[in-house]
Amino acid sequence: MSKLLQHAKLISGFFVCAVLISCSEPQNSSQAEGSANGAAQQIVDEKYIWDLTDLYPDNQAWDRARLDAAKKAQVLAALKGTLGDSSASFLYAADTISEVYKEVVRVYIYASLLADEDTGNADNAERRQLAVNLYSDIGASVSWYSPELLSLGEAKIREFIAAEPEFEKHVFGIENSLRQAPHTLGEEVETVLAKSSKFLGTSGTVYSVLANANLPWPEVTLSSGEVLRLSQSGYSVGRQASVREDRKAVFNAFWGVWKDFEATLGALMNSHVQGLVFRTQVRNYESSLGRALYDDNMPEAVYQTLVAEVNTALPTLHRYFKLRKRMLNIKDDMRYYDIYPPLVDLDKTFSIEDSIALTRRALAPLGDEYMAGYDAGVEGRWMHVYPSEGKRSGAYMSGGAYDVHPYVLLNHNDDYDSASTFAHEYGHAVHSVLANKTQTWENAGYSTFIAETASIMNEMLLQDMVVSEAQTDQEKLFYLGSGLESLRGTFFRQTMFAEFELKMNEEVEAGNVLTGAKLSKIYLELLKRYHGHDLGVVTIDDLYAMEWAFIPHFYRDFYVFQYATSITAAAGLAERISSQDVQAQQDFIELLKAGGSDYPYQLMKNAGIDMATPAPYRALVTRMNTIMDEMEAILDRQ
Repeated sequence: MSKLLQHAKLISGFFVCAVLISCSEPQNSSQAEGSANGAAQQIVDEKYIWDLTDLYPDNQAWDRARLDAAKKAQVLAALKGTLGDSSASFLYAADTISEVYKEVVRVYIYASLLADEDTGNADNAERRQLAVNLYSDIGASVSWYSPELLSLGEAKIREFIAAEPEFEKHVFGIENSLRQAPHTLGEEVETVLAKSSKFLGTSGTVYSVLANANLPWPEVTLSSGEVLRLSQSGYSVGRQASVREDRKAVFNAFWGVWKDFEATLGALMNSHVQGLVFRTQVRNYESSLGRALYDDNMPEAVYQTLVAEVNTALPTLHRYFKLRKRMLNIKDDMRYYDIYPPLVDLDKTFSIEDSIALTRRALAPLGDEYMAGYDAGVEGRWMHVYPSEGKRSGAYMSGGAYDVHPYVLLNHNDDYDSASTFAHEYGHAVHSVLANKTQTWENAGYSTFIAETASIMNEMLLQDMVVSEAQTDQEKLFYLGSGLESLRGTFFRQTMFAEFELKMNEEVEAGNVLTGAKLSKIYLELLKRYHGHDLGVVTIDDLYAMEWAFIPHFYRDFYVFQYATSITAAAGLAERISSQDVQAQQDFIELLKAGGSDYPYQLMKNAGIDMATPAPYRALVTRMNTIMDEMEAILDRQ
């Protein structure tokens, strides 16, 4: 049951990009970190606009559902004191709490999706906040559950479970509650913590509005004479400009705006991290990292091994930067604004129809059951495809509406990155389809650790297919370069983020306060180390340290490291599946179907990968070097 109660944390903004919503960090990160704000409006076929009436017919129906769920808070509170009466009363309480949470998730998802269509719409923002408040209220109404369950004693609990076969769907959650006994507090404290969730998640909400709707974006005039408005989407376009001076102008203007708000953004981040450390201390964890990993029963060795192996592999990252410098024909110092332009121009568009068709062919090795879920997703109105004014940045999948279907938000720009992002998000979508079909509601929700493996698997299968089908050396170099950039952005960059996140939490745990200037100093040191600034590999300007404020994932709770672990796991599985390893394909499908029925580290071990050991990370580094060997061989021939 504690797994259900964790949904309150997810929805309140502490860890949104997880079980209920999964976000991507595809290719050059422009989709995941960028924004659709300021994009040109266009007439869109309705099949590419999600149909929220599958959740509720209209806003009025949603409000009735919200109010009905709110009334059930009293019903849940009235169950207090009944767990120990009998096995039947315990089961009734568990079933009732579960059903209410299932409906509350649906209420939240509708409000969240609607708000993300236009982040500047005040009515939609209010609905989302009402849904967050509902979560907090429901969480408070059942805050007695874990303390009361633990007070029964393990022997009595197991006696009750044995007496009622229908307890099966609750067993894993109950076992998890027993495991969390050392960090479960008394009823009064649990009630206060549950009620505080609506306030402790506010900093992320404020950041989202500021970053997506309110920052005063500058304009730059490019060498072509084009005037580019540097919203987040404009920056994502401008940083890939082929003219180097244009890229420099884009970087300086864009980061200059963020620098103007450094103090405000620092205060928001400080509020967020202080809230995380508050939870750490109140629940008697040794560190915020330990607390964040505890819910998933994740060994800290996974985090530590990842960071250690990536730092050991920095020479491989530096090799990539030197290859990039060669291919871009840069004669002097390579700069941070030289990282994003494509290594090879590919005069080819990828419409949403192309993305659907390419992905369908790439995923065929995953089998008929997988493809049935994929086809249902692309033929139904599950996705909101194109950029529009005020639309939420990046891409994500929301799969928590158990009795409906997943929803996918995209900002499709008709390029290869968009096709790869599409494949990524539909990896999440089919994961939810298979887990929801196989598991009960209580055990369907999966961890980010597994979620990102499922989605990055799709990216890699797509990349391997287009490389194999490339008609020219230039086309092959383009796709290989995209693969390299994915490894940089997802393996190395996300681990750099993970180090930054750990340093932020450690700073607050030591009793200090975070400021914008302090955060910029911490981030600058990491930027320089990862990019070989002192070794003459990539020169980092101090202004660009403001990038920390650009990353929305920092308003989650030790989220980003899972991108890096997941691309590592996905690479190993994709290589086996591409070689027609039937057992690997079956292991992968079983991994998806398992949902959250076991802890993610164990589920991954069941699929043949131990993420607490160096081997998977070193294999991924070998893959990266192999790609560069192939690219350099092509360049030498030319």
